[in-house]
Amino acid sequence: MYVDEKGIHIMMRAMRAGSVIWAVFLMCSITGASPAFAQGRELPDFTDLVERQAPTVVNISTTQSVRRDAPQAPQLDENDPFYEFFRRFGQRPPGAPGPREFETRSLGSGFIISADGYILTNSHVVDNADEITVRLTDKREFKAKVIGADRRTDVALIKIEATNLPVVRVGDPARLRVGEWVLAIGSPFGFDSSVTAGIVSAKGRNLPSENFVPFIQTDVAINPGNSGGPLFNMRGEVVGINSQIYSRTGGYMGLSFAIPIDVVMDVQNQLRQSGRVSRGRIGVVIQEVTRELADSFGLAKAAGALVNSVEKGGPADKAGVQPGDIILKFDGKPVASSTELQRLVGATRPGAKATLELWRKGASAEAHVTVAELPEDRVTARERNRPRPIEKTPNRLGLVVGDLGPDQKRDPSASGVVVEEVRGQPRGDVRAGDIITSVTTKGQTTEVKSADQFNKLLTGLDKGATLTLQVRRADTNLFVTVRIEDVK
Repeated sequence: MYVDEKGIHIMMRAMRAGSVIWAVFLMCSITGASPAFAQGRELPDFTDLVERQAPTVVNISTTQSVRRDAPQAPQLDENDPFYEFFRRFGQRPPGAPGPREFETRSLGSGFIISADGYILTNSHVVDNADEITVRLTDKREFKAKVIGADRRTDVALIKIEATNLPVVRVGDPARLRVGEWVLAIGSPFGFDSSVTAGIVSAKGRNLPSENFVPFIQTDVAINPGNSGGPLFNMRGEVVGINSQIYSRTGGYMGLSFAIPIDVVMDVQNQLRQSGRVSRGRIGVVIQEVTRELADSFGLAKAAGALVNSVEKGGPADKAGVQPGDIILKFDGKPVASSTELQRLVGATRPGAKATLELWRKGASAEAHVTVAELPEDRVTARERNRPRPIEKTPNRLGLVVGDLGPDQKRDPSASGVVVEEVRGQPRGDVRAGDIITSVTTKGQTTEVKSADQFNKLLTGLDKGATLTLQVRRADTNLFVTVRIEDVK
């Protein structure tokens, strides 16, 4: 933008006269720019919002007793030179005090949702606490009890015995827009009623191991002690619970995540009614559909959830769902990603019936499933024994494969080849110990029955060809897309 010398001279004279605002207006008139205040848009003023809503936010402190045993000496021979050292410094002498109990303390935040003392916070704030103390802004303190906690969403409902308490107003996260101003009130590092502000950075964020929450990402400064506190919009409505930060130092680094309040309110309703949360399941293991997988399966775009395996006798199995199916819609709702399917199924009440729209072998299909209930505790996958690698020539993918061993063939339906070694730099996430059960290329799927058959199949493919391997890893099935690169 060009400004002539006369315009600059007029502006400088105005500034020397002390009329800075008038100078800015002169500059805007010369350049054609419009300052925010000239258009009626000013930086937000949070003062009224804080005065109204700060009393609804509470400080939560917890104590927990931890029992620690005295360290014991390792089993060493008396002639070992380290025996005397560990005897003197590592093992508890006769008559010495036994195990001790230590008291640990932690801090968090919460907010009041009913005048009779119901308070929302994070599950991790009150986990395993022996005593919970809630302090209000008027310095009153109350002992609280846990009504219920849901670790999958990190939401907890606690209760204090009080009346006529100030209550938050609940907003609608769906109306939040990226770039909108938001504000947090909490107790970072124990500093009560601390206020920080920022904008919504993104919506519907997926975080590792957090499959049931479409997080609101903000750049609001959140630190230890803010957990469980409310995230307000500019109307003074709670739109989320501040739950996590992304950090390499343990402190705020510009990435904060809040649980949307609609998810929170659904969880707290169930916790208040039954003390637990009931979620749906259909008995499938799924993974994300990448662009390469979509091309391999003949799908127009990368969307949906790819079925890796189907639980025998589970709801999906009874409905006819098969490994390799891609679920595009659940009960009429589009499935944009594998995480989206988990949320949709989890939000469905057990016993409800739903229709799955599938992509199967290059064509659309439907399945009608009755949703079951997701167990409260996850079952840890058992590690399988894996054969030791032997010296063999790697195939065109840089993989040394072998036929299944006796332990792996206990299941009569078991088939495939085991990856004994990974050499060179093959494409895709294939690891030693994986069992390859099928190969899909150009929309055609071939079951893998032996190492010789698998290697011959690769020999017949052109260099640069893309193929998808169905892999069984421990108790999980997944699809891996690789490209023939003739690794040597």
